[in-house]
Parts: sequence; structure tokens; C-alpha cells
Amino acid sequence: MKRKLRSIGKWALRVTAVWLTVFLILHFIFPLKSDLSYSQTVYSKEGVLMSAFLNKEDKWRIRTDLKNISPLMVKTIIEKEDKWFRWHFGFNPVAMARAGFQNITRQKRVSGASTITMQLARLIEPKKRTFANKFIEIFRAVQLEMRYSKDEILEMYLSLLPYGGNIEGVGSASLIYFGKPASALSLSESVILSVIPNRPGSLNIRTKAKAIEKSRNYWLEYFLQHGVFNKKLVADALNEPVQIRKRQLPAFARHFCLRLKSQYADSTHIKTSIHYAHQVQVENILKNYVERTREKNIRNGSVLVLDNRTGRVLVYCGSNDFDDRENAGQVDGIRALRSPGSALKPFLYARSFDLGLYTPNSVLYDVPVNIGGYEPENYDREFNGSITLKHALSFSLNIPAVCVLNQIGLPDFVKHLNACGFKSVKIKNSGLSLALGGCGVSLQELVTAYSMLANEGKLKAPAFLNHSVIHHVTQPLTRESAYLTTNILQTLVRPDIPQSFFHNTYRIPKVAWKTGTSFGRKDAWAIGYNKDYTVGVWLGNFDGEGVPSLSGAETATPLLFEVFTVLDYNSRKGWFNTPPGIDYRYVCPRTGNLPGSFCTEQIVDEFIKGKTLQTECRHEIEIMVNADSSLTYCNTCMGDNPYKLKRYPNLPAQLINFYEQEKVAYKAIPPHNPACTRVYNANGPKIVSPSNEAEYLIEAGSGTKLMLNAEADNKSSKIFWFVNDRMVAESKPNQAVFYEPPFGNIKISCSDDLGRSSFVRVVVKQF
Repeated sequence: MKRKLRSIGKWALRVTAVWLTVFLILHFIFPLKSDLSYSQTVYSKEGVLMSAFLNKEDKWRIRTDLKNISPLMVKTIIEKEDKWFRWHFGFNPVAMARAGFQNITRQKRVSGASTITMQLARLIEPKKRTFANKFIEIFRAVQLEMRYSKDEILEMYLSLLPYGGNIEGVGSASLIYFGKPASALSLSESVILSVIPNRPGSLNIRTKAKAIEKSRNYWLEYFLQHGVFNKKLVADALNEPVQIRKRQLPAFARHFCLRLKSQYADSTHIKTSIHYAHQVQVENILKNYVERTREKNIRNGSVLVLDNRTGRVLVYCGSNDFDDRENAGQVDGIRALRSPGSALKPFLYARSFDLGLYTPNSVLYDVPVNIGGYEPENYDREFNGSITLKHALSFSLNIPAVCVLNQIGLPDFVKHLNACGFKSVKIKNSGLSLALGGCGVSLQELVTAYSMLANEGKLKAPAFLNHSVIHHVTQPLTRESAYLTTNILQTLVRPDIPQSFFHNTYRIPKVAWKTGTSFGRKDAWAIGYNKDYTVGVWLGNFDGEGVPSLSGAETATPLLFEVFTVLDYNSRKGWFNTPPGIDYRYVCPRTGNLPGSFCTEQIVDEFIKGKTLQTECRHEIEIMVNADSSLTYCNTCMGDNPYKLKRYPNLPAQLINFYEQEKVAYKAIPPHNPACTRVYNANGPKIVSPSNEAEYLIEAGSGTKLMLNAEADNKSSKIFWFVNDRMVAESKPNQAVFYEPPFGNIKISCSDDLGRSSFVRVVVKQF
């Protein structure tokens, strides 16, 4: 008997070895292909589904982790489909024998023996139900068991179950049929989603609601009888109404989700940095706001919100209505390049702080200028004369900004903007109008750069994923220049507060902000920040149509404050601290420089230690004059002439020119002694019209004249004009004269009564 048993054992081992060898050969010849195409899903940082996309087969197949599926659903599917799932190795011989016996004895298919793993194999490789294909399913099931754990197999199975049409998987069905994630399924809903895959074609949710309910009740009674679920749980499930209907999948932050779908094409589950509640709130605010501006022909808007500390994007509204095809709602306004208007000025002045050229109390001149033929104008076409830098920035004056850019140099500022993240700004396409928005930037670039100001000059690239860690941080600005700029931008005494807010400033959240309006009123910007958030707002029309009433102050700023009110109204987290590199000094309010011997007034000024130039004020100078103050002397011509010392304003030439044009009274320095033989070389008159190397088209015989004008300092009393070295006119300093020029290349020069001179060359052509 023992010999017989040993013989049987050896035979069994040989058979097993043969089958194992055959299996391994087939396993290598016909490898398992389980690379499935799933729908891409995009989630908020809280795990809320924001958007989903059809897979490559145009199916809704959302892969759902087992931990994110209701335990009731998991238990229901195992008890209903494969009680021994956790114990078999792909197929169940006992169940197969039982099913075979029942089917043969009753001459029809009474029950099946497919395990969950075998069903998964069939879902991966759909085939007709034949005996030959059944063996293939068994083979594939064993391959699946060899490669994956039981939880992984169950997870794939639940993600592939058919639910009619192009809907597959519990995750998709739960959202589409019940409007909730699979983790929130009740027992009733779990049973419904376990019976539909058996007959996805016949159990149509629209026409077979009663049949679905009947099938649900049958299985609930079955589970109760077999002690799978307790009596109370089953009773509640039986009483729960069957509320199943087809719903649209969520669609929030659609521009953002489409962007990440393309950027992370190989990812099926994208967990983003979006704050779901804020995203929904801001989307509604933006949509309602643009609806109110449509009567003014302002049809589009965009909003971007960054977390300053992490650099993560919290709110991303590419447009006010993605489905508004009439007004190009599918354009992503966050990435579109548009003119920023005055929104770049803070970075210009911050750069001047870092170069040591200016402080907030430095005096600039808002007067007419001509720089190489470019004559910038202020928004209101007015001039303010002497103003402080902080006034120039807070009131967004154009002329001082252009003059500061001219002093810094265009190449330096373009390089600085590139370092601040404005990659689209190129030197070859730039001019002095760059200070006023003569370039293309995106809302993303602007918000990122303003977030740099909030982060003490540190630049962080915006992060879109919740787990993103910012590794690459640069410092385009010092902490000190960022602080000085922020202090100016947070002031409330400024023109870009909307008129409706003037008497209600208590409604304004404490933020630093700047507005911008592009040329032609095509773009309105408002970007603001506090310690926690940076918010950027753009309003306009995607087709580039200008609107007379469009402006950053009146159109974009109210929306900015509305968004900030939702995010962080009355934040008690404090304001920015003064960096250690900031120090204080007394300066003369006339120039913003250190007080000189004639400075009787002083104010406190902030400056950057070790960088800011320590220039002494010379707003007045002492000059030798004759007894009746009608002539001035120098050491050369004073001789034995009686003289006295008298103080005069030391005004720059461009300011004198402005006073002359505007008929503003000022204390002029008397003319110099005409008998003086000294030749002066420095600070001669500067020709501001015509422009050097300019071309002028003049109609022959029309009598058209060129305006000749030169800026001269307070020491000049006469200007002599020459064309091709022939004197043609005489004028007072800063007084325009008109001259009919000859055609061709001509040299225009001028000199003052001190012998100082300058010249330009122009071309006059006939048309």
C-alpha cells in the first residue's frame, strides 16, 4: 500500500512538473498584457475631483485606489462574486467542479465558476464565452496572481467593471450615477453597483429602475439570510430610495486641469495645489463680476492666486466662462501675453534702490522730456514738477519712470526683468516705453514677480502639484529693496483706489498693490499681496478690443479687493518686518539728499546701508553778483569789481524749461558778466527738439517749420541757434523758436552766453 501511495505521489509530482513547465513556457511565449488606459483625473489638494477626461478609448474609466472605495462596496462585491477570493490562486477548482456538475445534470448553464481574477482577465482581454477561452482565462488569471497582490487585483477589477455605454469602474459609476466618490457609497448603492455589471445592457438606469431595485432587494435579502450584513443595515438599505441618474462629472478650474493634463500626460491621478473652496468661490466671483461689466463691453477676465510661502497655485481662473465660445472663453488668460501697462514700475524702482541711485524720498522731476525723440506723457497728460519717488510710484507717473529707466539703462533693466521671471521680455524688442508696459507679459509672470516682493526678494517658480517642493530659489532683489517697494505700494493715498472706495477705505484689506492699464485701454491689471497671498487680476477682451472705460483702478482693483476679502480679510498675521539692512537718515525734502549748508528743513528717510549714495544736497548755490544783482561774476572776471554773495535755487535744466513753458515764477540767476573771457565746458544747453538723427518729412512750399528748443540751467541767459554753422535765431533759455529748414542732412547746434554748446544732426526730406 505504501509502495502504491509513493507511486501515486511520484506520478502527481511528474504531472505537476509537466504542467508547471508547460505553464512557464506559455507564460514566456504569451506574456500578460495589463497596461490599461485610464481616465486622467485632476484633484484639489483636499482630494476633491475637479475634472476628469476620457481615456484613449473614449471611456470614463477612473482608476480608484482600494482605500478610496467604501468597505461596504468591497465586501458586497467579494461576497457576491467570489467568496474565496482571498484564498485561491486565480481559479477555484471546487467551484468549477460544482458548476460543471450542475450545468451537465440540468442541461443548461445554471451557475458559473469564474473568480474575480478570471473576470478581470476577461475584462482585460474580452473574448467569447467558450470552453477554450475559459482555459485562457484560467491561464491569464494565474499570471495575474503571480504578478499582483490580491488588493491590486481587486482594485483593477473594480476599476474595469462595465456600467453601460462608455462608463467603466466603480469610481466612474459612483460619480456619474450617484454624484459622490466611491468612498461615500451606502450599502444600497454598493449593491446596485454590484448587480449592474452582470447585465450592463439590460439594466439601463433610465428604463429599468424597477428591475434594478428588484435585483438590489434580492441580494440584500440574500446577504441578510447568509449573515453578511446585520439586520438594521439591510433594513436601512431596503428603505433607501433608488435615486440613480446620469450626471455630468465635475468641471472646475478647467484651464488649469487641461494644462496639467497636457503637462503630466503619463499620470492618471494628478493631485494639485488648488484650494477647492477658494477656487469655487473665486470662479463665482469672477463670473458674476464680468457679467456686471458686459454692459461696458468688458467680456473676459482672469484671476490667479499664489501661496507666498510655498509658491503653490491656490486659485487658477483662466477665464470667467470656459464655455463662452462667442467670447473665446477657452483662451487661458493666465498664460496669454499682454501689455502690462504700469505694472512693471515697482520692479524698475526696486532696481534703482538696489543700485543705490534713489530712496523713497529722492526727488524726481515730472516735466516734459524728449529722450531721443521719445516724449512720454502721464495718464492725465498733466505735469507735477518736483515730486518724490514714492509719489511717482504710488501715483504711477509715467515721465519719472521713463527717466529712471533711461538712467539705469535698458539692457540692465531687461536683464533684471528676465531674472524676475519675465522671460518674454527681450532687449531687441524693447525701448524706453518698457517702463510703461511696452512689452508682452503674462498674468502668471506678474503674479510670480509680485510674490517675490512678498518673499523678501526671493523668486519661486509657481508650483501646481500639492506635493511639489520648491528647490530652485533665486534672489533678483534684496530684502531691503523689496521692503521699500512694498511700503510704497501699501499706501492708501493714491489715485488707483476706485472712486466708490474713497469714503469706505475700511473695506479695503491690508495689501500692497499696483494697477496697470495698457495703451488703447485693452488690458486692466491689478496685482496685490500680503504675507500669505499674491492675487493677480486681468480684465479686458481676448480679441484685443479696447474699451474707453477700462482701467486698472476702476475696473480691476474692485475685483482684486473682492477676491482678497474672500481669501484673507482682516488678516491678523502682521505685516512685513523691517530688514536689518534698512537704516534711517535725515534728508532735505527739496532733493532727498543729505542736508547741505543751506538746508533748513529735514525729514526722515529710509535707505539701504552700504548701497545708497550719500550725496549732499545742493538745492541752493551761493553766487557772486554785482551791487544791484543784475550780473554774476566768476573768479576770472570778478577783478576789483564790488560784489556780494547771494543764494539762488540750483534748478536742473529740465525743471527750468518746465517753469518757462508753464509760466511758473522762479528765482533766476542773473546773466553772467559779458566781459568775462572764461570758457565754460560743463552743463551746456541740451537740445530737446529736434531729436538727434531723426527724419522729418516736409511738403515743399508749405512753410512748415521745425521747433528748436534747448534745456539750459539757471546760469544761461541767452541761447544762439545755428543751422549748418550759420546763426539763424536767438532766444531766451528754455524758449522755443521755429525755423523753416532746408532739405537734406543738416546740423543744428546751439550755444549759450557762457560759450557752452551742443548739436544734433537731422534729415529733412520732401514728400
